[in-house]
Amino acid sequence: MQYRIGYGEDAHRLEAGRTLTLGGVVIPDSPIGAVAHSDGDAILHAVADALLSGLALGDIGQYFPDTDPQYRNMDSKVILQHTLNLVQQKGYIPVNVALVVTLDRPKLGPLRPEIARSVAALLALPESEVGVSFKTSEGLALNHVQTRVTILLQQEARP
Repeated sequence: MQYRIGYGEDAHRLEAGRTLTLGGVVIPDSPIGAVAHSDGDAILHAVADALLSGLALGDIGQYFPDTDPQYRNMDSKVILQHTLNLVQQKGYIPVNVALVVTLDRPKLGPLRPEIARSVAALLALPESEVGVSFKTSEGLALNHVQTRVTILLQQEARP
């Protein structure tokens, strides 16, 4: 059985009056949200890039360029599903995800189970295979969200 490791990062500037979505979960009562061409879900973007990098398939900008108006305000779940399909076409599936979100506010700790559940469901994984950690920038990047993701891919057994 073959394994591959993928790594992805994503970051977005945050601004008042926008919606903050992370891991497919709309963060309730957030006073700030991501400035982005799509919905700005930094977790799902980083997961998608990790999937792609694990098999040397490029990055999401190649598949969903921010210069193309058809992708404006796109739901990042669509981006993730497309990249997951590409990985599966190459004969691999994700088996474990570890992600770290750096965000000063709002505090995400109470949403950890919901975000882990959402990412697990989107990748068809048990929740126990999705590790979610939250950090702050210690005031270095107050209007910024960043996510780093590693993902373990396993070659599917063929009958």
